[in-house]
Amino acid sequence: MKRRRAREYALQVLFQLDVTNNEFTDEVLKNFWKNIKEDDDVKEFANDIVIGTRENIDSIDKIIKKTAEHWAINRIAVVDRNILRAATYELLYRSDIPPSVVMNEAIEISKKFSTEDSASFINGILDKIQKSKIKNQN
Repeated sequence: MKRRRAREYALQVLFQLDVTNNEFTDEVLKNFWKNIKEDDDVKEFANDIVIGTRENIDSIDKIIKKTAEHWAINRIAVVDRNILRAATYELLYRSDIPPSVVMNEAIEISKKFSTEDSASFINGILDKIQKSKIKNQN
């Protein structure tokens, strides 16, 4: 559950950056955590997701756009887009987390922060990304 909380916090930061169109800096994370009392390991994992996602945002967005046929990245709901971004980061850049865990967490978070339809949309996109990753490894 601690990792789920961390992913939810990461989503909040990514959402904020996306909506405000602000540049990502260390100051963004410092300000985010200023009034939140949370375990250090939760903060660290959330920060890792945010930093990794933002460092790879261009390639992540390109993959999502390619996978979400007929959907421009800016047409995907902001919450869903950032759930997809964070989960895609974990799928492609974090080999220490099983893909099934990443996908399940993204689906559960989407049910909490978005809609039931979003959960199936996110599942479909992440499933395609994971299958493409496996195909490219062979």
